[in-house]
Amino acid sequence: MFVSYRWLQEYVDLDGVTASELADKITKSGIEVEGVEVLNKGISNVVVGYVMEREKHPEADKLSKCLVDIGEEEPVQIICGAPNVAQGQKVAVAKVGARLPGGLKIKKAKLRGEVSQGMICSLQELGMDSKMVPKEYAEGIFVFPSDAEVGADAIEILNLNDEVLELGLTPNRADCLNMLGVAYEVAAILGREVKLPKAELNEISEKTSDYIRVTVEAPEQNPLYIAKMVKNVKIGPSPIWMQTRLMAAGVRPINNVVDITNYILMEYGQPLHAFDYDKLDSKEIVVRFASEGETIETLDGTERTLKADHLVITNGTKAVAAAGVMGGANSEVDERTINVLIESAYFTGATVRKASKDLGLRSESSARFEKGIDPTRTFEAAQHAAALMAKYAGGEALEGAVEADRLNLAENTVSVTVEKINNVLGTAVTAQEVGAIFTNLKFPFTEAGGTFHVNVPPRRPDITIAEDLVEEVGRLYGYDHIPATLPVAETTRGKLTANQLKRRKVRRFLEGAGLYEAITYALTSADKAKQYAIKETAANPVRLALPMSEDRSQLRLSLLPHLLEAVAYNNARKIDSVALYEIGAVFLPSGADELPKEEQHLAGVLTGLHLHHAWQGEKKAVDFYVAKGVLEGLFEMLGVLDCISYKAAKREGMHPGRTAVIELEGEEIGFIGQIHPEMQKQLDIKETYVFELSLAALFQADVPEIRYESMPRFPSMTRDMALVVETSVLAGDVRSAIVEAGGELLKEVMLFDLYEGDKMEPGKKSLAFSLRYFDPERTLTDEEVTEAHNRVLEAVEAKFGAELRK
Repeated sequence: MFVSYRWLQEYVDLDGVTASELADKITKSGIEVEGVEVLNKGISNVVVGYVMEREKHPEADKLSKCLVDIGEEEPVQIICGAPNVAQGQKVAVAKVGARLPGGLKIKKAKLRGEVSQGMICSLQELGMDSKMVPKEYAEGIFVFPSDAEVGADAIEILNLNDEVLELGLTPNRADCLNMLGVAYEVAAILGREVKLPKAELNEISEKTSDYIRVTVEAPEQNPLYIAKMVKNVKIGPSPIWMQTRLMAAGVRPINNVVDITNYILMEYGQPLHAFDYDKLDSKEIVVRFASEGETIETLDGTERTLKADHLVITNGTKAVAAAGVMGGANSEVDERTINVLIESAYFTGATVRKASKDLGLRSESSARFEKGIDPTRTFEAAQHAAALMAKYAGGEALEGAVEADRLNLAENTVSVTVEKINNVLGTAVTAQEVGAIFTNLKFPFTEAGGTFHVNVPPRRPDITIAEDLVEEVGRLYGYDHIPATLPVAETTRGKLTANQLKRRKVRRFLEGAGLYEAITYALTSADKAKQYAIKETAANPVRLALPMSEDRSQLRLSLLPHLLEAVAYNNARKIDSVALYEIGAVFLPSGADELPKEEQHLAGVLTGLHLHHAWQGEKKAVDFYVAKGVLEGLFEMLGVLDCISYKAAKREGMHPGRTAVIELEGEEIGFIGQIHPEMQKQLDIKETYVFELSLAALFQADVPEIRYESMPRFPSMTRDMALVVETSVLAGDVRSAIVEAGGELLKEVMLFDLYEGDKMEPGKKSLAFSLRYFDPERTLTDEEVTEAHNRVLEAVEAKFGAELRK
């Protein structure tokens, strides 16, 4: 809600309170003011000028040479590029030395050889939003009415000496979606009175009831409908003060009749609609539910199909408006309109919300009906609109109005005690202070023995229970005046859980390894939902009941598909080296009528260069072992490296020869490998390596207690062996056998060479290992090391048929 400070002054005395101070007070009372815009910021020395002469520029077809009276001794010559500038107009002129928004300073200049002493301004050049500028001035300069005084301050006439407060309203504060509602709120904060607008309506002897009758066939959805006739209007622009107030409120001026309905909407919060009475071709208004499939062309020029639960306004046969949402093009007020029928009604919020959602139409009117309006203002709003049309459109308001009134306004009384207020707020307010707050809020009440019985006015439908009154007292008493207290109870110092600590360590390690954290959608499409899932499942992924789109319709089973999309996005923008990781939830289906199981996973993608030292000319591309090295460093940091093993595997979407499953103590927890070349081609990415594993399983692993050993005082002995084995034998299996056979003296085993050249028999390969033997208590002898080494040779020979390479 945009609130004009100067407009607000008409309802509440704001003397001594600046716009910024008022914004601070409103925010402290519970309604956030998101900003205060100074409309005339950076503008000076702009006046009303009269175009005495206008002729085409001798050297430019799109420029005009104008002689302009700006209220000084001599007129000035101004070169203007606006297509609509003409002799006899009164326009906004920035004189030489003037300042415009953006720091632009107007100087005397020459344009194509002709002197220009100023600038004729459009509203956009004066800082107004182009979306709010009247259409006739959207492509050119603004023209003042003929009674504007030459030389007068144009900024004052355009109401730009103003500041606009932007209120961030929560759904329960729909009462502040209008100027009167904001006035009540500000008056309560400042402890001042509200000055309500008064409509001076002079009616002619003809009666509205002679021109129209109203029938409501859906009284539950439309308990109150008021119709008011205004004859002989003259369509034209509304007065400048009204146009500028509407623009400040975020509404574009159209014509005097439509602007008046919008002005009343912003002032009272009561949506109105103006029908061209002669286009109705009927003397009756019938409010009914639409027929299934019935169509209406709305004011935006779109034909819309209605449903049977949509409420429509008809002329007895055809729909002329979608109730509370938007009027129909077949009864639109235009420049030929003479007689106007004003609609002021109360439609239930649920009815309007349903139609607005189904039709895809959101309007200022529907927003207010959805949240709730004050039905006590419905008649007064129609009367005020008729008075304004008589005054500013030259119309004649007919006597009386036609009403269909089945509205039953039950009195809403809510009670609260001073004791409850103090218990909830932790304050010590007195009954007198509470009474003063309710008085400032304009809430009628009675009080007896510290109990307040409050008659809540219809403009505040959010007040329904005692706690609502406690909130009103608290926010107007001042949240900053409520004393701060500590909890009275035994407390324990907060700390991170074990899983939170481990997750933080994982993030720090991966970022230290050069990976950037990514956060992707938990929702995915049907074709990607099952891709790269660690655990295969026969059940379908969980589908949303009301998805935003098919691309975001199912809960993911893996983090990798969206990370691969991120790689493709970067590669398409010439970022070839990408290293990303994500920690997030996947959703494993549990059953037809059960919620899915949410499990934390870790996934990573690496592509491009792992190292690039341009000066040394060194480049190292990402490969399987880079990705595996990152994971092994992570496992070592978490203390589970000795429990981890890798096994070659084939998985859908992965390279058949460069993929391995990751096992933790024999249980599969994830996989690592290269994306299948066909998938890489499909995604238009380069060679990419990925991993994904279950963090839940990793974090639940039993980690042995860290034990420290003294620095070794005795030397170790190293022996190398090159073993010839079948090509099908896995190096990891050979290493495990060596560790098992080596006994306590064998401390380290490292594979340092693999050979499969022409000097090797077909079907054979050579695996070279380095073994380090050590005893912390003594120096080992050659005989002891030889004995242990022979046991290793016997074990690998027996298990794999290995032979020492000669």
